[in-house]
Amino acid sequence: MNSQKILTIIAGVVGVIAMIFLIRIIGAGDEAIKAGESSGTVNTFMYIAYAILTITIALVIVFTLKNLITHPEMLKSALMSVGAFVLLGLICYFVFAEGVETPLRDGKVLSIGDSKLVGAGLYMFYALAFIAVGTMLFSGIKKMIK
Repeated sequence: MNSQKILTIIAGVVGVIAMIFLIRIIGAGDEAIKAGESSGTVNTFMYIAYAILTITIALVIVFTLKNLITHPEMLKSALMSVGAFVLLGLICYFVFAEGVETPLRDGKVLSIGDSKLVGAGLYMFYALAFIAVGTMLFSGIKKMIK
């Protein structure tokens, strides 16, 4: 049995367990959860979800680094991509984003720095969306020309 089949079986088992947990949480009902009657059940499932998320992220990082170390040309490409992403983030933060102290609905105040981070995030999202759409259009037009 190869590793692909084993991973498929494990993914199926985890999926079935997740469905059972979801059914148990939904079965408790909104009112029971709000009242705290089933908070032990929900908290248990939340901790299980956090543990699975942590394990998944750790495995992704380990196998990504393993793959990048074994292929130096991929490492160079990945570092260039990360550098371009960071450069875009810095440009959006220092050039485009404006920090304005903003009152929030709950009476607190959004600081100038936090406001600038939000603005930079929005500008970065727009820039990345523009780049993605442009890349898709470019590749589509290039294929049509051929």
